[in-house]
Amino acid sequence: MQYKQLSNGVFIPMLGFGTYEIDNSDVADAIQGALDAGYHHFDCAHIYGNEEAIGKAFKNSDVKREDLFITSKVWNADQGYDKTLKAFEQTLKDLQMDYLDLYLIHWPNEKDFQLTLDTWKALETLYNQGKIKAIGVSNFSEKQLKDVFSMAKVKPMVNQIERHPYKTQPELAAFDEANDIVNEGYSPIGHGHLILEDKTINEIAKKHGKTPAQVVLRWQIDTDFVIFPKSSKVARVKENFDIFDFNLTEDEIKDINALDQGKHLNY
Repeated sequence: MQYKQLSNGVFIPMLGFGTYEIDNSDVADAIQGALDAGYHHFDCAHIYGNEEAIGKAFKNSDVKREDLFITSKVWNADQGYDKTLKAFEQTLKDLQMDYLDLYLIHWPNEKDFQLTLDTWKALETLYNQGKIKAIGVSNFSEKQLKDVFSMAKVKPMVNQIERHPYKTQPELAAFDEANDIVNEGYSPIGHGHLILEDKTINEIAKKHGKTPAQVVLRWQIDTDFVIFPKSSKVARVKENFDIFDFNLTEDEIKDINALDQGKHLNY
């Protein structure tokens, strides 16, 4: 496993397991399968509707809480100072945990950004109380981050954004890095077969004796993104974890970077 150090010194595993769209009936097997494969970083969110089942799955496993890195997110409807505090406590209750490793604002409120700023104040409060080891945002633009900077006592440590070979977001990623914000990429393979069928990626995969998915995930990490692919298939879960025995060359990274189309594939 490779790790990134956040601005406050906390280490985050660069490969995690996504829990989006995992049905409650499948959660127990999915979580145990991920743990068996070697995952210890899990990306969750209240809006996914499965945090209670995830909490039960961890309780029924033999993994120690201190060996896990758990992320969750506050949803749009729960933004605002008091509502965020309440939403956070619900997430802790559902997950059966007494702290989170990372808590994010899931989306900026485009219509009332003051609500988002109030939500950030709540995250700072929880962080200062020791209930969260790190705090950050998701889907924030450079301008929105600057607005948070203007009032924040604790700057965001993470920005989670859509990121895959057809949407590489180089300008935003560079801004994050310049401000000591770690980049996380969701939909790292693009939610579909377009990227996995791409000629360039398949040619690179053949050179390394790896699958196209493994090449894309390796590219994410080699370009300094924390990622968390999701699959309910045991073989695929193991395959996604088997990416730490090779590296891409600079030319291969450039070739994948050149595939960028600014194309939204998170569907």
